[in-house]
Amino acid sequence: MLFEHASGYALFVAQEFEEVAMQQYLVEQGVTEFGKFAGLVKLHAFSPFKSGTNALDNMNNISEGVIHEDLHLFLETNLPESPKKKKKVILGVGDVKIGSAIQEALSVSCQSTGVVPEILRGIRLHFHALIKGLTLEVEGKAQLGLGHSYSRAKVKFNVNRVDNMIIQSISLLDQLDKDINTFCMRIREWYGYHFPELIKIVTDNVTYAKVTKFIKSRQDLTADCLEGLEEITMDSAKAQAIYDASKSSMGMDISPIDLINIENFSTRVIALADYRKSLHTYLQDKMQNVAPNLAALIGDQVGARLISHAGSLTNLAKYPASTVQILGAEKALFRALKTRGNTPKYGLIFHSTFIGRAGAKNKGRISRYLANKCSIASRIDCFSEMPSSVFGEKLRGQVEERLSFYETGEAPRKNVDVMKEAVVEAKEQEAILKKKRKKEKKKKRKLEESQAEESRVDTTMEEEPEETPKKKKKKAVQVKVEEEVLTNGTSEKKKKKKKSKVADVSMEEEEPVSEKKEKKKKKKVSI
Repeated sequence: MLFEHASGYALFVAQEFEEVAMQQYLVEQGVTEFGKFAGLVKLHAFSPFKSGTNALDNMNNISEGVIHEDLHLFLETNLPESPKKKKKVILGVGDVKIGSAIQEALSVSCQSTGVVPEILRGIRLHFHALIKGLTLEVEGKAQLGLGHSYSRAKVKFNVNRVDNMIIQSISLLDQLDKDINTFCMRIREWYGYHFPELIKIVTDNVTYAKVTKFIKSRQDLTADCLEGLEEITMDSAKAQAIYDASKSSMGMDISPIDLINIENFSTRVIALADYRKSLHTYLQDKMQNVAPNLAALIGDQVGARLISHAGSLTNLAKYPASTVQILGAEKALFRALKTRGNTPKYGLIFHSTFIGRAGAKNKGRISRYLANKCSIASRIDCFSEMPSSVFGEKLRGQVEERLSFYETGEAPRKNVDVMKEAVVEAKEQEAILKKKRKKEKKKKRKLEESQAEESRVDTTMEEEPEETPKKKKKKAVQVKVEEEVLTNGTSEKKKKKKKSKVADVSMEEEEPVSEKKEKKKKKKVSI
């Protein structure tokens, strides 16, 4: 039995395995009691992991169904050879993928069904008791540490290429569209009691909210307000029509408190509309970073809806073209399968401009062709290291050629030729991007070096004034020593000169004081 633990790999030998397999219900009952379970299983070999990083590497390989070098070496050295040729060693494994990988690498028959899961469950429960020197606390710490590091490694991703942000932003964008529409309808009904003619003149929801905020009471609207109305509606004729309608309106009078509430509500709706615009620009930027080819082919919003419906960009890349074509029309598909009717031709792809431009007969064809190109673009975006929109633009050109082929009969180019051109252009773009990055790195290095030099200069400038008084003190001491040496064998004039030097040096050392104190110090030095 191979058991993978946070602390290392372990091999256990199940005693009389055939009998145990026959009495599986007894094993299930005796797993919880250590006394009974210890009679069934004995430790054969155990190799602990060298470090936390080593344990993480091993666990990542196990989760992917790949044999690590440590596991390969452990099994080669510790797997017991069968004493009889007829009876072969059977290795019990918890995962089928690892079992198949071990079988290919070491040619050992592996088993993961029957009584094996129950025995492994018992080993997991009593592992700390089966291995000497391992306690429950140490086992818990090892499992917790490896669990945190494993989940952290799985969660790590490139910050610039996060498809989760696209999913959230497109869902919020759709929600904002619904909310803005409902709120604008509420403003129309509310303000319609006071000025009902405005509904027919101004059809756009956001402009209607802006106009209501600007007009407030229709009785206060004068000819001076026409310029403001023109700025909002972007049409002088509409502004004049609003002014004329306000003079002969059939609406009821409204109190100032009601007008204040309508104004506050319209300001909220306008703010939501502005935020919707900024969110749309944010979504465009994200799509250019995450899925530029898909955005170039089918548009930002439709591409984002495909990613959100699939769950992620990797899931969308795994889907075949037939699934991408019907993505978003699952209800219609299952209803058609139940009733044995015609299956839907398109789902979310219907919102693209290509299907709208195609004829009634060719809509199914172009949707199938577009789904094929979408699946190619999503795979390129998912697995390419350097994101670029070259392939998406080329694929878009192919769809345009196919549309013209349905209308005029001109034969489109082959996919192989188009992709060869796209590969050449993509390589050129990659070379340009690499050069730009190198230049940016050089600039950063130069800036860092210049900053480091400036900091060094500043430190030296700070250190210099601290060093100067020490030098002066040394000079003063040297002068005093020379003076003491020369007092015995020199003339009085030389003594006076040297004493004056000592006095000057001592004056430099000391802090500024009054003139009387300076005279006293000079006398002392001369003495």
